[in-house]
Amino acid sequence: MTIALNPTTTPATINYLVPPPDGARAYGRVSVNLEKGEKEKNYDNIPKNMVIENVRGKEESVTLDTAGFQFFNSPAKHTSFTDDAEIEREYYPESIELIKKLTGATRVVLFDHTVRRRRPGQDGRDPKLRQPASFAHVDQSIAASVARVHRHLPPSDVPALLQRRFQIINLWRPISHAALDWPLALCDYRSVDAEKDILPVALIYPDREGETLGVKYNPEHKWKYLRGMTPDELVLIKCADSIQDGSVAVFTPHTAFEDPTTPPDTPPRESIELRALVFYD
Repeated sequence: MTIALNPTTTPATINYLVPPPDGARAYGRVSVNLEKGEKEKNYDNIPKNMVIENVRGKEESVTLDTAGFQFFNSPAKHTSFTDDAEIEREYYPESIELIKKLTGATRVVLFDHTVRRRRPGQDGRDPKLRQPASFAHVDQSIAASVARVHRHLPPSDVPALLQRRFQIINLWRPISHAALDWPLALCDYRSVDAEKDILPVALIYPDREGETLGVKYNPEHKWKYLRGMTPDELVLIKCADSIQDGSVAVFTPHTAFEDPTTPPDTPPRESIELRALVFYD
């Protein structure tokens, strides 16, 4: 099979959420106590064949407020990404300033990051060996986003911050080499039925609960990616937006996927994502 250097589309399997059959609240556990008979999750995933559009050369067709995500070219000063403390010390400050520059935000608070290095045969449960997430999801619900503001900001600042626009935005970029292997697909918000396609999923930690959004299958979904993203390129992914009046994209379903156009012997994908609370005056 001859593979085009920059194919306009690629077929792919997207794993969608199937809600619990009994109408119960969907949940997933970060850690499972088998002795207590706990289940890791109470919902299933179903694979669906979709077509992913490559927006290389037409990156301007998607923006944070229209599609829910936006691509940029901005090389990072920090490039090793091997030590968490070093990442927080070096990569966090430059990323805060970059997010402010790209969005016009006045305050940005980074609350965590994940480095993913795909290793065939690993299931991703080891926190030191995080693998690409291969199911359609949104990282935070709006309720979880408000909880994040309370959790990560000084209590005296919270009331004023919640009166103005705020968002959770992920800054995602490849590290080490281009992300041709298991790239990131993003679903254009304009193709999502926010009422019918999304299901809140409780994320149960040993000491607290968060909430993500699962994504149910809709054949109208328009999935997109930027093929061969390099470490000099990044995508901002909107996870939540306090503006809920229909004027802007509120969130972005996304997932890693196996791209059949990936050349043989391509090195496994390596990437980093930062999660940011983003505030505007």
